[in-house]
Amino acid sequence: MSMFDLSIEELQGQKVLDCPAGACSFTAIGRQKGLDVTACDIAYYYPADTLTGKGKKDIEHVMKGMEKVKQDYVFNYFRDIDDLVRHRKRALDECAAGMKADPEHYVPAELPVLPFEDDEFDLILSAHFLFTYGDRLDQSFHLEVIKELLRVAKKEIRLFPLVDLSGNRYKHLDDMISGLEEQGHYVEEIPVPFEFQKNANAMMKIQKR
Repeated sequence: MSMFDLSIEELQGQKVLDCPAGACSFTAIGRQKGLDVTACDIAYYYPADTLTGKGKKDIEHVMKGMEKVKQDYVFNYFRDIDDLVRHRKRALDECAAGMKADPEHYVPAELPVLPFEDDEFDLILSAHFLFTYGDRLDQSFHLEVIKELLRVAKKEIRLFPLVDLSGNRYKHLDDMISGLEEQGHYVEEIPVPFEFQKNANAMMKIQKR
């Protein structure tokens, strides 16, 4: 919620898509609170138990390297690396439980193609995918994904963060913003009350026109 500067009240009555959602708990917790949230990710081609087993191994692998780069992170929301591990494992377990309880709300898909209708969701949230992997995913792929997110969005898309894995602003971001504005969309860069990776403290809001 802090990543996207949202409140429960803002989400009530909206149909929300988290894409790509990964092994996170947003959809599970949101649905427990009565929100209409759907998660979409390539990971959901795997059964919940398989995803949990793989996820815990991934967490252990990543955390072993965190000590070497912890100077690149801000430990405010998470107290330390051990606290981060606890949060990640809990989110993974909550995601798996959500997949079992509401399987129709965990949709497998591989971007840049989504199995949804035009204008199906009021709000789309996308975290730690676009811009984050700017060194591996080229600009044309970014544009294809945003075009597809706009297709299935009725009102708005929010993207977080706006930096790559090195904490640098995505190099094609200004060009992409100009292109979206030329298409008639309203684009804002908005500071948010969350920062774990240094410099990753802003989101892009695209209001569809």
